[in-house]
Amino acid sequence: MALDSPYTGIVNYKQVAQSYAEDFQEAGGTILTDFEVTNMEMAKESSSESEDGLKYPVIVRNSKGEEIYCRHLVTCAGLYSDRLSEISGCSPDPRIVPFRGDYLVLKPEKCYMVKGNIYPVPNPQFPFLGFHFTPRMDGSVWLGPNAVLAFKREGYKLFDFSTVDFLDAVMYSGLWKLVLRNLSYGLSEMYRACFLSAQVKQLQKFIPEVTINDVLRGPSGVRAQALDSDGNLVDDFVFDGGSGDIGSRILHVRNAPSPAATSSLAIAKMIADEVKRRFEL
Repeated sequence: MALDSPYTGIVNYKQVAQSYAEDFQEAGGTILTDFEVTNMEMAKESSSESEDGLKYPVIVRNSKGEEIYCRHLVTCAGLYSDRLSEISGCSPDPRIVPFRGDYLVLKPEKCYMVKGNIYPVPNPQFPFLGFHFTPRMDGSVWLGPNAVLAFKREGYKLFDFSTVDFLDAVMYSGLWKLVLRNLSYGLSEMYRACFLSAQVKQLQKFIPEVTINDVLRGPSGVRAQALDSDGNLVDDFVFDGGSGDIGSRILHVRNAPSPAATSSLAIAKMIADEVKRRFEL
């Protein structure tokens, strides 16, 4: 069974994000890259140049020792949202467990077989979309993705591995509870990740004419899946602040469920409303 969605559209989200960035900069904002945050704390004393006393009491420090001073702080850190929030004294739960999604692509001469988006009816037990057919802006067609545990938070390749990230995941009791409850599903996903023919068999449920000779391995993405200590996949928004004085000045967006890109403007409004409420602005 598949869903017919004749009005579903496709965008180049890289261009959308770049447009958001341009709007932000035109409004007076500054974008810093290569700024790995390692600490957040309250300033111990005000700057002598500040007429308003402690005008910017929150200090954000990066791995190079550089600092940014601000009144309030909002974080949306994706794969690192749990680690960043823990810095300000938040609970370690929910934990981010990375799941890699591998795509196949149709060979260019076979793209005629897909004329629109094809989505399976989602399984309500899982937040993953399942194998679907997605025509792209450049004319290519992506097929997938699957969903397998990634051994690195930014592990976009099959053999990417981080000891810290791996141990962080496998030592978390919530992951084992999830695995034991869904062992058959997890093993099936891992099998399909290794064998191309198994993935093609899933695609043939929707387009029987697709064969293993029609597809190539494509790109991968990593989903920042929030997981609680009981092994439940968190599928709703999670906001947090932390403890102490700094907790009243920070808003962590610890989870923003799919479709976060499609709903980005609505989510931004929701976060802005939460900022106003928490900070009494």
